[in-house]
Amino acid sequence: MGAAFLPVAKPDLTSLEERYVLDALRSGWVSSIGEYIERFEAGFAALCGVKHCVALSNGTVALHVALAARGLQPGDEVIVPDLTFVATAAAVVHAGATPVLVDVDPRTWCLDPELVERAVSPRTRAIIPVHLLGHPADMTALRKIADRASLFLLEDAAEAHGARWGGRTVGSIGDAACFSFYGNKLLTTGEGGCITTNDAGYAQHVRFLKDHAMSRERRYFHPAVGYNYRLTNLQAAIGCAQIERFPELLQKKANLLAWYREALDGSGIALNPQSKGAETVCWLVAALLPGEWSGERLDKVMGRLRENGIDSRPFFVPLHELPPYRGLRFERGAEAVASSLAVRGICLPSSISLTRADVERVASQLRAALSNV
Repeated sequence: MGAAFLPVAKPDLTSLEERYVLDALRSGWVSSIGEYIERFEAGFAALCGVKHCVALSNGTVALHVALAARGLQPGDEVIVPDLTFVATAAAVVHAGATPVLVDVDPRTWCLDPELVERAVSPRTRAIIPVHLLGHPADMTALRKIADRASLFLLEDAAEAHGARWGGRTVGSIGDAACFSFYGNKLLTTGEGGCITTNDAGYAQHVRFLKDHAMSRERRYFHPAVGYNYRLTNLQAAIGCAQIERFPELLQKKANLLAWYREALDGSGIALNPQSKGAETVCWLVAALLPGEWSGERLDKVMGRLRENGIDSRPFFVPLHELPPYRGLRFERGAEAVASSLAVRGICLPSSISLTRADVERVASQLRAALSNV
């Protein structure tokens, strides 16, 4: 038998998650009403240090309804980073506004505040900083820009549960924040998402929109066009267990990244960035390969790894290179940093269940692949 295949990520689920799901199942409350939803919202709000958490069916719809609740109009602009999962920009389009793409800082891989400042126009209504791969964006600088121009600051924290900037937990720094609880995230409900905020009126409006915009005073009366973006009690049950286990999950991820740093020391490979003011978390172990790279060469490295039972995935394709977003305004410096990162970056197996021996195997195979392509 050959060595076991190592996927990029898989959820860490225990008997606690199983017990809570079975309890929800046996209660009969398997849809969008039940005690686990309330427990999950309260628990995640406490984890982020905010007053309100609204559970939703996934992170993408969280972004959509977060923007829709602000009443964006055609012609409005929303600033998003060029290097992010496509959902960040797609949500802006679904909300009726236009994304303005801004390049990232090479030190953090997140929105470059200086370029954001240049991108703000009279039509700008919001900024969406993405805390990429567990590293918070510079929320101090972005908060100042947003306040000066009276802009809505919406954190995309899908990849950064528990990270902190300037001593504050992500999800509590912007006017609102969106999280994803997809199966590969630091904290999972299988599918799922949420919005966190300290604004009671805004939270109430999001709750209204996510449930078909149904009146609270009169059942089946809908004074606006809403959405069905509800999380189920079964999913929330998983999330409640994950919240209880969250400190353990974060520590195991931190140990994993430390093992990788040790195993790849001296290789010239740079792993997840760490900048001043940021308390990062490890979602995926991200490797920035040394030297000159092309998409074809990167594919060969990932192919070699896969031949040896090791999965990997590339960084996100920059938004300005994707067909739906080509031609949009793109604020950048002399060089497109996102494009440079994307052609050199891969994410390595990052499951909590990995052993130190697994990490050493990945590192050894990556070194071998780099020397043969």
